[in-house]
Amino acid sequence: MTELLSLRGVGKTYGTVRALEDVSLTLRSGEISCVLGDNGAGKSTLIKIIAGLHRHDEGTFTVGGEEVRFDSPRQALDRGIATVYQDLAVVPLMPVWRNFFLGSEQGYKRWGGLRIDADGMRATTRTALADMGIDLPDVDRPIGTLSGGQRQCVAIARAVHFGARVLILDEPTAALGVKQSGVVLKYVTAARDAGLGVVLITHNPHHAYLVGDHFTLLKRGRMAGSHPRAEIGLEQLTTEMAGGSDLAELSHELSRADLPGLPGAPGAPTPDSAEERPQP
Repeated sequence: MTELLSLRGVGKTYGTVRALEDVSLTLRSGEISCVLGDNGAGKSTLIKIIAGLHRHDEGTFTVGGEEVRFDSPRQALDRGIATVYQDLAVVPLMPVWRNFFLGSEQGYKRWGGLRIDADGMRATTRTALADMGIDLPDVDRPIGTLSGGQRQCVAIARAVHFGARVLILDEPTAALGVKQSGVVLKYVTAARDAGLGVVLITHNPHHAYLVGDHFTLLKRGRMAGSHPRAEIGLEQLTTEMAGGSDLAELSHELSRADLPGLPGAPGAPTPDSAEERPQP
């Protein structure tokens, strides 16, 4: 598999806040690399560096073997890196086909001016969605009327159609139910099978393990683990994601907690105690 991008010892500081420190990640074509972490783990900062929103302060970032330092998302997009954020950056009242081509409209010259090729864009949108296995016959309906899962799928198909080689997905299943999450993950694997490299950002180890080829865990801006799928099981991944030793310590503290008044706590009254019996 071809290496698409690589980060080595990457760090980012905002004033006195150290958001990332010594983070490494390698992505190859036809691979899904999952980045897991709780809120504040540094996932958003990592996305912004890869997507060209922010520059890294430390380490190296290479794309196709060439070291880069992006100044804008357009530079990242020109190198084949497309990012789909949670809010999807869609215009809810516009039809699906207009959102599909938003910022990349097609047109033709007529009577000395440039006209939008609405029919051509409708047809292209239908074909691109069908090629990904997405059944959405009415591309004229406002995209805001689609389910969250359907909107995610349209965004993925759009990135594939416009030539992305790397697809970054920011918590694509965070606000979805079980069924819709399954649909989105299906198209994530379709993007991988099409030869793209996918970086899946998530806090859900179960979703990550369903599709991931490699897992990078972040905690407070630093790497807490890096595992190929063959070397880790779902239970271990979930434990590391939950904070392993921290979780065990919390469980131990709760088991010894002296919480007066709670059923079962030392000194707490029981239903059979004299105090609980109704008085004659």
